[in-house]
Amino acid sequence: MIDVNELRKGVTFTMDGELYKVLEYQHHKPGRGKATIRTTLRNLRTGATIQKNFISGDRVDDIRIERRGVQYLYTDGDLYYFMDTETYDQTPLSAAVLGNQAIYLKEGMELMLSTHEGEPLDIELPTTVQMKVVKAEPAIAGNTATGALKKVTLETGLKVQVPLFIEEGDTLRVDTRTGEYVTRV
Repeated sequence: MIDVNELRKGVTFTMDGELYKVLEYQHHKPGRGKATIRTTLRNLRTGATIQKNFISGDRVDDIRIERRGVQYLYTDGDLYYFMDTETYDQTPLSAAVLGNQAIYLKEGMELMLSTHEGEPLDIELPTTVQMKVVKAEPAIAGNTATGALKKVTLETGLKVQVPLFIEEGDTLRVDTRTGEYVTRV
């Protein structure tokens, strides 16, 4: 059991028989009374996101998560397949479980797979990924002095705001936590 005051982004726990991962955490202390912990949680089995408020002093069941290196192989309909880099076992994860993380996946990408008692739960993306620009609007002359941005489409379908000098065929580094452009590679 862990106290809800110890919850932070990325912590996984069980509540009412379901596995949850903390996506957002906010500690709110009013002038009087007990503190409230506001969280956004993702159900690791269904992919559903919920808002949950806890009162300071509440407790939840902590679980042991195992992490292992995997390589993303391919997508087949609603399932994404990952291969364990040590045992070569293939593990499927549904699009609902992956959520918004699926847009960053490229074939051959190395990442971490989280499991609980042999059940695959979630993936951990690298902080940044490199992707090629497949569609870019042409820059309009005269807009370069203002630091203007334009929207481009990357090879996985992700749309990102970038500076005007980025063109089709360029390779970009994108932050997987925010979905923002970092630099041109």
